[in-house]
Amino acid sequence: MKLEKITEKEFKEFADKSEQITFHQTKQWANLKKVNNWESYFIGLKDEDKVVAATLLLGKTLPIIKKKMFYAPRGFLIDYHDKELLKKFTVKIKEFAKGENAIFIKLDPYVPYKEHDNNGDLVENGYDNSDCIENLKSLGYKHFGFNLMQDTLQPRWMHVINTKNKTLDEVMQDMESKTRQILRKNEKSGITTREITREELPIFKDIMQHTSDRREFVDRPLSYYEAMWDNLHDSGILKILISEIDFNLYEKNTKNELEEIQKELKSRIYKKENNILKMNDKKYAQANKHDEEEINRLEKQLEKIKEYKKEYGEKTTLGGILFLIYGNEVLSLHGGSLAKLMQFQSAYTTHFAGIKYAIENNYERYNFYGITGDFRKENPLYGLYLFKKSFGGHVVELIGEFDLIVSPFWYKSYNLAFKTYHGLKNLKKKFKKKK
Repeated sequence: MKLEKITEKEFKEFADKSEQITFHQTKQWANLKKVNNWESYFIGLKDEDKVVAATLLLGKTLPIIKKKMFYAPRGFLIDYHDKELLKKFTVKIKEFAKGENAIFIKLDPYVPYKEHDNNGDLVENGYDNSDCIENLKSLGYKHFGFNLMQDTLQPRWMHVINTKNKTLDEVMQDMESKTRQILRKNEKSGITTREITREELPIFKDIMQHTSDRREFVDRPLSYYEAMWDNLHDSGILKILISEIDFNLYEKNTKNELEEIQKELKSRIYKKENNILKMNDKKYAQANKHDEEEINRLEKQLEKIKEYKKEYGEKTTLGGILFLIYGNEVLSLHGGSLAKLMQFQSAYTTHFAGIKYAIENNYERYNFYGITGDFRKENPLYGLYLFKKSFGGHVVELIGEFDLIVSPFWYKSYNLAFKTYHGLKNLKKKFKKKK
């Protein structure tokens, strides 16, 4: 067997057949990373002329020391259960990295660890890929452990919905009743989604900026989203959906609902008074009271809609999500909502649009992406998990992040410098907050 640089065509033909394929292992992703000065290498292990394992390697030269660090985004495309194959690939790729003056290769395989249900609990007699971890460790890979929080390059914990061979009704049946109610309410409220154009990227950037200000994280600049669009959109990998509310439609639907209830109430009173309807007095009074309360609510709602139209116009943006679509899944990468009308909970509708796309286009799953593995109510990110859980599906835990160390001396020096740099950076942040 020999390891060599292979063509983009050879790589794609092999990669697209892998169960582990994601957008991370594509030429489009490699081109996007060039924007931030990452070199890319398509590497394949061949048995005669047949590729049996492959990876996209991203490399960056470190300043001053002029040595490289490599990253295999979402890991090598290889059977991690096959220790002999993994051993041959490891020996060869380590030689390649050494020849490129690299310190280490980082990888975070897209391989699930143990099976979890929707509550995050382990499934009895579920799958268990512990041997993949042991195989890597036995070949010298440094494992970064089973972190619970979002402190790795890519999320180790995710929440997904299986969509393959399922109808929309079947997927909706697995949702919590509250989620179905919100989706129906949003539809009545005139909330819809649509894809944006490149010229509309500032709209999405505005959504993300408002979200980052509210949640206290640093958002990417507009140029980052433009680069993503330019490298990923035309191939179909990237789609950005925004949610909007049409207040005219909201008003129309509210008026229709109001008229229906008014008719029902009027009809019931008429039938009761003319002895057409047989209903005991208690149930009759309860039904009338319920309708009167609904009429009062809807009349107030119409007044509120008038205020919304006056303040925001006939239609306004509520939020948006950036989706990355490749291989087996539709993945929700970034998203947010504008604080001004968060009460409409538009994120439910936007995610639902992504789920429908996955079903209609025969993808295996819809991936909500990052959550934490800490399912305690005290966890500050517990609400994020509850939101995603409400759609049904299950938790996925990946096997984690690994480093294949090529130069032990420089690896130790690099990590010491990295820790010092981030320590000083955190101190600077704390100092700014105090000020």
